Amino acid sequence: MPNRLKHHLYEYSVAGVFLMALICTVFLLFYQWVVGVIGLVVIAALFYIALRAHFAFRRELKNYVTTLSHRVKKVGDEALTEMPIGILLYNEQYQIDWMNRYITTLIGDESFFGNSLNHISEELIPCIKGQVEQEIITINKRKFRVYFKRDERLLYFFDVTELTHLKTLYHEEESVLGIIYMDNYEELTQNMDDQVRSHINSRVTSILKQWATESGIFLKRVDSERFFAVLNRRTLEELEKTKFSVLDKVRESTGKENVPLTLSIGIGSGLATLPELGQMAQSGLDLALGRGGDQVAIKQTDGKVTFHGGKTNPIEKRTRVRARVISHALRELVLASDQVIIMGHKNPDMDAIGAGIGILKMAEANEKAGYIVLDKQSRGSGIERLIHEVKKDEALWAKFIDPGEAMEKATANTLLVVVDTHRPAMVVEKRLIHKIDQVVVIDHHRRGEEFIDDPVLVYMEPYASSTAELVTELLEYQPSRLTLNVLEATSLLAGITVDTKSFTLRTGSRTFDAASYLRGRGADTILVQKLLRDNLEKYIQRARLIENAEIYGEGFAIAKGDEASSYDQVLIAQAADTLLSMSGVTASFVISKRDDGKTGISARSLGDVNVQMMMEALDGGGHLTNAATQLENIGINAAAEKLKEIIDQTLEGGEEE
Repeated sequence: MPNRLKHHLYEYSVAGVFLMALICTVFLLFYQWVVGVIGLVVIAALFYIALRAHFAFRRELKNYVTTLSHRVKKVGDEALTEMPIGILLYNEQYQIDWMNRYITTLIGDESFFGNSLNHISEELIPCIKGQVEQEIITINKRKFRVYFKRDERLLYFFDVTELTHLKTLYHEEESVLGIIYMDNYEELTQNMDDQVRSHINSRVTSILKQWATESGIFLKRVDSERFFAVLNRRTLEELEKTKFSVLDKVRESTGKENVPLTLSIGIGSGLATLPELGQMAQSGLDLALGRGGDQVAIKQTDGKVTFHGGKTNPIEKRTRVRARVISHALRELVLASDQVIIMGHKNPDMDAIGAGIGILKMAEANEKAGYIVLDKQSRGSGIERLIHEVKKDEALWAKFIDPGEAMEKATANTLLVVVDTHRPAMVVEKRLIHKIDQVVVIDHHRRGEEFIDDPVLVYMEPYASSTAELVTELLEYQPSRLTLNVLEATSLLAGITVDTKSFTLRTGSRTFDAASYLRGRGADTILVQKLLRDNLEKYIQRARLIENAEIYGEGFAIAKGDEASSYDQVLIAQAADTLLSMSGVTASFVISKRDDGKTGISARSLGDVNVQMMMEALDGGGHLTNAATQLENIGINAAAEKLKEIIDQTLEGGEEE
């Protein structure tokens, strides 16, 4: 209850008591006048005392209120002018009308009236014009959190320099875990003399120890080919600036010994527990190895992955142990299912169709029904001749079904095999991935951030020329009753031929082994050439694309199509291949409108430039020497400018990011 109300109640109570006493005294005057007179005297005395006390209280209250009001006003003035909080008023022209002493002291200039807010900081006016409610700006090397009250044209400044410093320090000291793996160490050194093997091991270990010491990293060897690293975020950012030069040092040092040994590094970074960081580091290492090794994969808690390195082509594995193990595992999965559905990527090429036919034959060899998903309304023009040949074989053509029919056929015990892609967004029918629990991925592309969730079996070998090569090797370890007719063997061989550019690129000894196996099963090389033949119209279109090519930088050939014309993706890729065969060209890029309305970029290189990472910067992907991307809502010229920015970054960094 307020004090004033209490005082009024007290006054009313006293007045009531005096009134009752007076009434009683009046009655006494009629019966005992002496007692009544005495009572009147006493009441008068008490009334006089109470009245004096009342007026004294009034005077004290008035003095107290006056003093308090003065103090409050004084404190308000003091707070407005002396508190360590900046207060500033500005006018409609963003000029200073008034500011307290704190701001004056801050900028060291009292002649502020009429000056622009830029006199304090050039960041203020853009922030006021924007929609932010608060922003941290720098004034005289100190950080201030500024609150914007636009209706009152008022700014509040709070010094957060120490807080910002603590946040920066906390960010820089965040724990980061890494796993370093020596690619193919066991395989490369298994036939070496112990002394040579020890020498190679010591050389790599010495380089890593020196690198760790110079960078402030705790490094611990886990086994003969694996190291564990502990560092902080500041060190990681410094390493990113150097593009992890330790990769180059190890590659160059072992190259002098004629041992192509490289490193793969997985790193977990971000606000997470140590077990979570460890899992992210292992996942990053799996990504780096899945992309061919010789690179670093940094995985953040938000799922973002950054890659560095990847300068070299993956080294071909000389043993077939993994192929045999995968083949047997796949056979067990086929036998445990009621049927097999095979699916490639959208706008399939020879490799996807050939690999699909190979998996179909594997299912039939194990006495299981198999089907290949093909969108017959939007298939690539590059496979028209192959599809025409397949239609002649009614039994084989009956195994090709459209996505809708595949959804109807899929059951709880169906096995889905995805070939020639590992990205959910690229498959013919994405719903199949979610409907079927058992999914197998077979691909030869370098692994990207986007990947099919929880596959039961993954066979990804970036060293392989094509998915058809991988599938051909798997077929060799299937039951002996497996037989391929001429068309089926030719389809697989056509897939290998297309992806190797007739055995000139990404071709290893195992590529020729696979081709030899298929040739022995009746693959027709003449039919392959017929399937890959150009028609005159497409040849002329390709020539027109190449005609306006320009050389950008040192050896980067860029060709642009007409904005008003659209081109088939296969034609764009063929034009890039042709450009790459020109003298002085280290990487080629062809940009044009696709039939689906998107702007496509097809990229090729001879291995000196990692076009995969360049295309990943534009939301694409592929191989080190063969990659592409598709851009929406952007013209050819704008796409060319974006590409040139990526090329500039590549040239400035000295390697692909």
